Amino acid sequence: MKCGTGLVLTCTKCSTELPAEAAFCFACGQPIERQRAVGARFAAPESYTPKHLAKKILTSKTALEGERKQVTVLFADLKGSMELLADRDPEEARQLLDPVLERMMDAVHRYEGTVNQVMGDGIMALFGAPLAHEDHAVRACYAAL
Repeated sequence: MKCGTGLVLTCTKCSTELPAEAAFCFACGQPIERQRAVGARFAAPESYTPKHLAKKILTSKTALEGERKQVTVLFADLKGSMELLADRDPEEARQLLDPVLERMMDAVHRYEGTVNQVMGDGIMALFGAPLAHEDHAVRACYAAL
């Protein structure tokens, strides 16, 4: 796609190309509003979460459609990592950091949180979204421990 060209959608039922503002496929009548909201704006949860959580996210109607709610945000990073990694080769530094980040992400997923960002030597995770839990703050605390 070239810069300045119009955006197009493709119908999932008949593969007809449609303008971005289309609500229904002109060829088969398939509604495409939901396709655009879920498919084009967000990556599939399978690409960034364990299978058991991805399944829960996909079956949660509010996770797909969106709603306003209170959540808990957890930010965790590795203390002293700059001193540890300062004189190391970037690939060697990545080999040291990756197992630590994996353990951090596993802790988040264990309590059904979602890792929102990985930033260098830390992560930002959400609890209570996209999966709603009344005890989202407690889950974030458990993951942090």
